[in-house]
Amino acid sequence: MAMTSADDFTTPSGTAGHLALGRWGEHLAERHYRRDGYRVLERNWRCGSGEINLILEGRGAVVFCEVKARTSQAFGHPAEAVDRRRQGRLRSAAVEWMRGSGHCGTVRFDVVAVLPGRVERLEDAF
Repeated sequence: MAMTSADDFTTPSGTAGHLALGRWGEHLAERHYRRDGYRVLERNWRCGSGEINLILEGRGAVVFCEVKARTSQAFGHPAEAVDRRRQGRLRSAAVEWMRGSGHCGTVRFDVVAVLPGRVERLEDAF
């Protein structure tokens, strides 16, 4: 689990709402991975099974990343929102991406939880 400096955190406000919060979290997660040497292959990749926020390559694996951003923990930790149903959709979408890309190597599923003041990367989360 890694942290980012507080200077990186200016949460969306006003009427920007839910979509802006998601984009903000994805941007911070991407920066976090890039700093650790990962290369972004896809952003917000969509298929019939759903959407994958980030698909990255690094440390000998392709990483399928679900990003959850929250302004507080009032409704629980952001990673708790990645339940079994969501995990199943992510796995199905990953299979579709792999078929299309021809990738057949090592894969990993990460969850990145973004809260004001911190970014937590849960590697191999499921």
